[in-house]
Amino acid sequence: MTSISRRGLLRTGAAAGVLAATGLPIRAQQAKRGGRLVVGLSGANTSDSWDGRTHSDVFIISAAQGAVFDSLTEVAADGSLVGELATDWEASSDAKTWTFNLRQGVTFHNGKPFGADDVIESLQLHVAEGSKSAAAPLVEPIAEMKKLGEHQVQFVLNAGNADFPYLMSDYHLLIYPAGQIEEAIAQGIGTGLYRNVSLDPGVRWVGERVESHYKDGEFGWFDEIEFIAINDNTARMNALLTGQVDAINRIDFKTEQLLRANPAVRIQEVTGNQHYTFPMLTNIAPFDDVNVRKALKHGINRQEMLEKVLFGHGQIAADSPIGPANQYMAELDPIPYDPDQAKYYLQQAGLDSIDVNLSASSAAFEGAVDAAQLYQASASAGGININVVQEPADGYWSNVWIKKPWCACYWSGRATEDWMFSSAYQEGVAWNDSQWDSEDNERFQNLLVEARATLEPALRREMYGEMQQILRDEGGVVIPMFANWVQAVSNKVATPDTIGNLWQMDNSRLAERWWMA
Repeated sequence: MTSISRRGLLRTGAAAGVLAATGLPIRAQQAKRGGRLVVGLSGANTSDSWDGRTHSDVFIISAAQGAVFDSLTEVAADGSLVGELATDWEASSDAKTWTFNLRQGVTFHNGKPFGADDVIESLQLHVAEGSKSAAAPLVEPIAEMKKLGEHQVQFVLNAGNADFPYLMSDYHLLIYPAGQIEEAIAQGIGTGLYRNVSLDPGVRWVGERVESHYKDGEFGWFDEIEFIAINDNTARMNALLTGQVDAINRIDFKTEQLLRANPAVRIQEVTGNQHYTFPMLTNIAPFDDVNVRKALKHGINRQEMLEKVLFGHGQIAADSPIGPANQYMAELDPIPYDPDQAKYYLQQAGLDSIDVNLSASSAAFEGAVDAAQLYQASASAGGININVVQEPADGYWSNVWIKKPWCACYWSGRATEDWMFSSAYQEGVAWNDSQWDSEDNERFQNLLVEARATLEPALRREMYGEMQQILRDEGGVVIPMFANWVQAVSNKVATPDTIGNLWQMDNSRLAERWWMA
């Protein structure tokens, strides 16, 4: 068996996808213990719970993986992969067998000691009969989970996967106490730095610091954490400006200058892989016709959208989800805005014009309705008549996304190419929001499997580049732009020099990483 250390994974390229660092790491002596952090967050839903299989937005992710629970591994703020409940891991030469050594001396909030059984039972939750977990495609390739000892687990995969340790950091893959999972989901019982005090779904979460935690001295500086659900962007900004909260996510670029003018507030901006999208269901007419999809790609003015929706806080995308913080981002030219070409592809589909509904809501991303209306205006010149349907924010992800044929959406992106493609473009997975499959492009699905088991970086780059080009030319998702993470913080709160760019709000781990100034 070949030992692959965490440093080795990054240095050798055996795990693709090293996020770009944005500064220096936190030094523990800079931080001090004490205080209560109050944060106003969007992305809250009345359906939120401690069931990691259902987590999809920043509010519950920040409370769960970011505070109450832990996972096996963690993507650090600088993009490196570090152990959380695992201390280290090694792989066989074909990357099919992975052995993880687990942290000793860890207890759940109810006093139960942590061990191998907890890892195995927690992961099996995602592939249990009837499970609709978005992380199922990450766990299903595990052919066998072996307990080698109380603090050692071995995973045997169906095929080699060079990125496997990265996948174990997914925010759905929370570790629960074996034999008590239903109770843990009901009460919020994890091994994280903060014990659940109360969760009022879609309204508020409160947590208190656990004493004698294995992360003592490195993370977890606040005595208490309170997350307040504020889905309205104006209300969220006002809450920060009036001192009701100490930080907010997803600032409204239209009112950004008000925040910048306040000396008590600072804005954080991080370039990552977040992308704004318009997925269409390719198994439903008219989106099942590749010519219609090509017409829609020519009907969007990407530069206008970047300027008027993101106000320049991002960059134009080429209908591929692989972003500037990925290792194998291809240098693709975006499909140009060209109404004549849009008309041409409609004609290839046997149409003179087309009428389609586009569902949008602020839940998808700030400015999503404005973006849909810009799309409506630009596409009309190409014979594409878009009816923008404004949907309510609450329930958008359960009632609209992957339910209605075409909608607005956002993705945080993922640390590796395979992680991103396996989550949203692999045939049959729960979060494939375009229903893209082998009938659309068999070559793409075959490459996805082949690239996953390939250890040679140059060959991986070539394979992932071809997959990105296929999505640009034929895919069922229009991706006009990558959006920077932009959030605002009161000067009462101190943050590390390096802010994570995998998810918003410091990889959704602000509760662990920040402290009172």
